[in-house]
Amino acid sequence: MSSHIESERLANSLAELDQLTNWERRPRGDMRVDLEPMRDLARRLGDPQNSFRIVHVAGTKGKGSTCALIEAGLARAGFSVGRYASPHVMHIAERVSIDGRPVGEERLADALGAALSAFKDARREATAGQGATWFDILTVSALLIFRSERVEWAVLETGLGGRWDSTNIVQSDVAVITNIDLEHTEMLGKTRAAIAFEKAGIIKRGATVVTLLPEADEAGAVVSARAAELGCAVRRPTVPADATIEQRNVALAGTVLDVLGKMGVMTKGASAMAQPLGEQLLDPSTIATARLPGRLEKIAVNTSHGDNTKVNVVLDGAHVPFNLAAVLSDLSQEEKYRAPCIAVMSIADDKDAAGLLSAMTRHDISIIFTTVGARSRSPEQLKTIADTLGLLSIVMLDPLEAYQEALAGATESGAWVLVTGSLYLVGIIRAA
Repeated sequence: MSSHIESERLANSLAELDQLTNWERRPRGDMRVDLEPMRDLARRLGDPQNSFRIVHVAGTKGKGSTCALIEAGLARAGFSVGRYASPHVMHIAERVSIDGRPVGEERLADALGAALSAFKDARREATAGQGATWFDILTVSALLIFRSERVEWAVLETGLGGRWDSTNIVQSDVAVITNIDLEHTEMLGKTRAAIAFEKAGIIKRGATVVTLLPEADEAGAVVSARAAELGCAVRRPTVPADATIEQRNVALAGTVLDVLGKMGVMTKGASAMAQPLGEQLLDPSTIATARLPGRLEKIAVNTSHGDNTKVNVVLDGAHVPFNLAAVLSDLSQEEKYRAPCIAVMSIADDKDAAGLLSAMTRHDISIIFTTVGARSRSPEQLKTIADTLGLLSIVMLDPLEAYQEALAGATESGAWVLVTGSLYLVGIIRAA
């Protein structure tokens, strides 16, 4: 799936890692419920998570972009920052960034080697670490890299849920819960309140909680209750009802920086007077540096016509109905995305296909269904659902052929192209 790994050491470590339980690839429905394997590994490696300060981010959507904005704000304030993210779009190294850049393959290989060696020790001594998963080993490797690179701040995105997520062995200064919607219900719970309970598991005594969830909301109430139990203040940025996804993420990240400023965290740097951190750090150029691949990524693609015709293409890995609806609504505010759209789409087996496709019925969209591997829902099944919803669609099994077909159709008709439904699909098309 990833683009080519050049380092032989990294390829070997990943091959070894792939033999462990990988929840990202497991049939959903079973999830471990303790952090002891992760704690054991971290202990064996000298608890690297205690070497820097932490902002910890959970939520259904917007985690990755919010983390990137917080990272960009801290970097602009003069700090050395690490960011841990998932999943990756093109290359596994995207999951671990230092000062805004993915870590090099050899650095990642070193850290994975150390983490795998701690895992083997745990197996030999039959301690809790022998139960470590793929994501545990990757997470502890990221923490090791942050320690050896001497970052001052780390921004950690939870992988799944919060309470039992591998990242949850940390003590954070700020715990962010972006929003809550129904996703991974087999593991996290069937209601927004149940899912909020899992995500609120990242809140620790002494942290400040930042969330967009209103207090009156069923999920927001759960977050407030957990914060109150632990004596944590809750900060809620105010955003207009029609705010775009990016405006919401910027409001969250700005509030995190404000909270840190109020905690006495000051900007660093030789040139100017130190001042408290705050949302003013997120100026337009800082926001622009924080944009992630495959999240509302807009490009103009030259077509084969040779007459400078360009097709507007948007790459967005939205795979939850409310997120796709928000993406389409944000785009429809721009003139060039009001034209008809041709979507190239793949949807994983465990996602709400009918919900995703229903979100598309409010817009002028025809779809080319494709597939990106074993976890993709069959494109023929997707076409059947689309037919019942009155959406025009065709099936092309090869994702690159589907994309070329969409570009050709868009060139003919003046449409724009949306690649969506799966970050893996976005990764394949970006690589091409």
